[in-house]
Amino acid sequence: MTESPALFESDVPGLTRIARGKVRDIYSVDDEHLLIVTTDRLSAYDVVMPDPVPGKGQVLTELSNFWFRMMEDLIPNHLTDKPLASIINNPQVAAALASRSMVVRRLKPLPIEAVVRGYLIGSGWNDYQSTGAICGIQLPDGLQQASRLPATIFTPASKAAAGDHDENISFDAVVALIGENLAIKVRDTAIRIYERAAAYGLARGIIIADTKFEFGLDNDGQLFVIDEMLTPDSSRFWPSAQYAVGISPPSFDKQFVRDYLETLDWDKTAPGPTLPVDILKRTGDKYREALEIMTREKR
Repeated sequence: MTESPALFESDVPGLTRIARGKVRDIYSVDDEHLLIVTTDRLSAYDVVMPDPVPGKGQVLTELSNFWFRMMEDLIPNHLTDKPLASIINNPQVAAALASRSMVVRRLKPLPIEAVVRGYLIGSGWNDYQSTGAICGIQLPDGLQQASRLPATIFTPASKAAAGDHDENISFDAVVALIGENLAIKVRDTAIRIYERAAAYGLARGIIIADTKFEFGLDNDGQLFVIDEMLTPDSSRFWPSAQYAVGISPPSFDKQFVRDYLETLDWDKTAPGPTLPVDILKRTGDKYREALEIMTREKR
């Protein structure tokens, strides 16, 4: 992968940007298509840091596309065959954005994060310590941080406004939001995707501890997976050789950034602090390592 200059914010002449997420800029193409540009922005504790991680957006795009293709028999995705050059008239801009862009179907996103867990970590571990359950799912006593769960569980979250934290919700709450039949389909599909990916990753030395998906509907009510899939931004990737119960294992993501931020006198509210070049480089290297391990041919 040839790394392009770091991109903090995109600008696509001739297209209207309709949304700016923590990482992705979304542009309107026409009534049926959107352009998603994955920048190199990095968020921690729900705050976008002022410094980008060079190449991060390319890694997220390539890895998402890899998983989208792998899971096509389980669920259709939002990707289209519409070429980028057909919507960006400037060849230089198109070339600069090609490796970090997706031209996708315009779909109606569901109002939930479809979180799937195979291990007890993060907010799930916090909930378990408080109640012995996650999202209303009772778990056995005596589990430790990073324990493998007896079975994969679906632990949805509400979508928070920008800058706020998503909140874990029960399956009944999902049913109330989107209806029982669709809720069951989302749950079962998310678990099937996760379990296939987890087995694939484990064979390559990576534990996928948990992940989150986003889904959308077309005008006929067909379900699609959208946004990103199984990246270090949306998942916890742990090197299996360093996995241990009772700790938060090292991971292929922005852990270097989190560890650095914990050394600062910063209240975890915007604006975020400037990050050292070394921290950004080590973070980018971890993202690229995850991509290489997951996508290379197994020998």
